[in-house]
Amino acid sequence: MSSALIYQPVHQLSEQIQSRKLSPVDLVDAYLDNIRQKDQKLQAFVDVYDEDARLAAKAADEAIRSGHSVGPLHGIPIALKDLIEMEGKIVTGGCEAWRNRVATRTSTLARKLISQGMIVLGKTHTVEFAMGGWGTNTRMGTPWNPWDPSRKRTPGGSSSGSGVAVSAGLSPWAIGTDTGGSVRLPASWCGITGLKTTVGRVSLYGILPLSTTLDTPGPMTTCVEDAAILYHAMQGHDPLDPKTNIVPGYIDPMPGLKRGVKGLKLARMPEAERQFTSPDVLQAYDASLAEMEKLGAEIVPIKLPFAFADVALWNLRIMAAESYTLLHELIDNPNSPLDPHVRPRIEPGRTLTAREYIEALYQRDLMKVQFAKAMEGIDAILTPTTMTTAVPVDEVDQTKAPAHFTRFGNYLDLCGLALPNGQDHQGLPTSLQITCRGYDEDLALRIGWAYQHATTWHLRRPPAA
Repeated sequence: MSSALIYQPVHQLSEQIQSRKLSPVDLVDAYLDNIRQKDQKLQAFVDVYDEDARLAAKAADEAIRSGHSVGPLHGIPIALKDLIEMEGKIVTGGCEAWRNRVATRTSTLARKLISQGMIVLGKTHTVEFAMGGWGTNTRMGTPWNPWDPSRKRTPGGSSSGSGVAVSAGLSPWAIGTDTGGSVRLPASWCGITGLKTTVGRVSLYGILPLSTTLDTPGPMTTCVEDAAILYHAMQGHDPLDPKTNIVPGYIDPMPGLKRGVKGLKLARMPEAERQFTSPDVLQAYDASLAEMEKLGAEIVPIKLPFAFADVALWNLRIMAAESYTLLHELIDNPNSPLDPHVRPRIEPGRTLTAREYIEALYQRDLMKVQFAKAMEGIDAILTPTTMTTAVPVDEVDQTKAPAHFTRFGNYLDLCGLALPNGQDHQGLPTSLQITCRGYDEDLALRIGWAYQHATTWHLRRPPAA
């Protein structure tokens, strides 16, 4: 029964719970059993809240059976990235120096999810301070990508544990955060679906920051429909986060989710960008474009006013300046027990001048205008999510970043959806990225749902699962 339960999408689990065919107690037990069996190797979780989750599941079961369900997500388990604060629980941010740091508040996001009846299974591993795309953490532990049981490969970061937990069936869905690709990169390499939301859609209050300009939380799920459901549950105005005031209105993605892509104009990436992808990734990407055409979309060229690599440099400048401002006491202390790969990514913020930082923000505003002009008449731009499939951890060049195709979405404040679209010659998942204008998450999800409805890549499960 456990195996049959843990790989069902949430929208099906929800129906079974609400019709009383499935008890939240059995569902939570199934995931906790799977965690107990597999997580010693996979290392997706920093902490598992066994007792709390079982108590919450029992309460949910009694409430639903007595006719007191609080909504369709009552009794559904979830995993949270270890940046998200819950009062009284340890929140490490992936940093060994914060191993015993106890949160004194509960994030708006966690409170919102719990108020809808969701049950937190535990906290998932992150790259230290969420500053890195490979998913490695030399001090707190690197999760094992479940697609290769014999060799440790990059899980993608920084939301590495959330990606592994969903991929391996340790949680039906999870929350990640994305500053340069940190939801989409693990979604790509772990063969799941991940949505990068637009700044202001989801409250950041109570989530440990890396870049106050670029950070965004997002859902990580097995399929687009679940991503739409969780995104719907996450968003909303929060007086504790002023950025939620800038959002042009609450959007429910569900009514238009299954409208298809007929008549939409989807841009292929510029020809010059194809050189950065591996042959397997490129083959899967081209097949995805062909599938979108079969579904009725028009695939069109686009002339971007920048190369993706150039945008990445500007994005990194903002990240370095803001992360150093937040973390300088740890970074400047040579005795701080920091990941040796992360410290050099933040240290450049020490020498960045005010002029250079403001220049990056000014350039961002300029490029937003240029990008908007290039996107006139186009609904979305399609790219691979990552340049390659998951890399063996012992072959990673930590001086480089895997976020070639993702950072422009953060820098220009866009939204983006990553979803499985194939496999390489080793059986590792490839991924398609659908990038839309800011606050067009419902459109990105609609395009992604149409693709997943016509393909089966998202139904594949990794060998370690």
